[in-house]
Amino acid sequence: MKLDELLPVLHKLPRADKYRAVQFLTTELAQAEGGLLQGSEYPVWSPFEAHDAAATLTQYLRDETQLN
Repeated sequence: MKLDELLPVLHKLPRADKYRAVQFLTTELAQAEGGLLQGSEYPVWSPFEAHDAAATLTQYLRDETQLN
C-alpha cells in the first residue's frame, strides 16, 4: 500500500487508534535504528539531587552578574 492510499485511512481512524499507529511506527523506526535493545533498561541523567551542579551554576551566574 502506498502512502497516498494509507493517509485517508489513517485520517478516518479514531483518536486512540491514531496514537497506536504512531506508537507502532515509532517503535518500528527505533528498532530499525538499532543501538537499543528491547526490554533493556538505560540510565537517564536527572538534575534531582545534583547539588554540585547547582552550586557550580549558581557560582557561574553570580560571577557573570558581577562582570556585567
